[in-house]
Amino acid sequence: MIPQSKGKMFLSDERGLTQHDWYRSYHTFNFGSYNNGHKHPFSDLYVLNDDTLAAEESIRMSVKEHTAVLLIPVVGAIGCRDHNGDHIMIEPGMVQLLALPPGSGFQVNNPYKKETDLVNFLQLWIKIKTPANQDFCFDLPSNRNQLTEIFGLGNTIGYMGQFDGRAETTLCVSKPGNALFAYVIEGAFEVQYRLMHARDGLVLWDLEEAELEALSNNAIIMLIEITPQ
Repeated sequence: MIPQSKGKMFLSDERGLTQHDWYRSYHTFNFGSYNNGHKHPFSDLYVLNDDTLAAEESIRMSVKEHTAVLLIPVVGAIGCRDHNGDHIMIEPGMVQLLALPPGSGFQVNNPYKKETDLVNFLQLWIKIKTPANQDFCFDLPSNRNQLTEIFGLGNTIGYMGQFDGRAETTLCVSKPGNALFAYVIEGAFEVQYRLMHARDGLVLWDLEEAELEALSNNAIIMLIEITPQ
């Protein structure tokens, strides 16, 4: 009998959407005017937005409580201006952490000028007080078919990996009682016996490890280990 851990799916085609001519944002959890009784945030991870921004455009966001905002470029580089007014360039293969106090904000911009140069990035908001901005670098092609740590915030740890079709790996939970949030960026995976496609999310809890298998070539997945509230 296959051991089945507790879990909850967040399907890509059921996400919330904010859209303008120059900006599109898909919301895995409730965000802004999007409110769905089945899309409540998971523990301290309370925002996961999948954003696309047109050339030379920018968006501004603000937080109401101490928040670590993680910006992860998927297609193209992005610019960011933090709450102190400092400008940061974030390239693919980087994660930028912004340590934001309550009532502060940040701005993300597309630095490209060509009309067809859209950028796509993920923004994750985690309820945690961090002392300062940080940046993390990672190299998926050099660590193919394995998970690479892309950020660490105490008990909250992020991993990402790029896999060949049928490649497998296992992620062990570092602390008993911690849960995992899986998010497929490209391709398809089977994660703990559940089928996931691009931009699907999955929360898993009450488990010691999670098994995953890539079902397509160049498949990319992100996993976040987090202590449930």
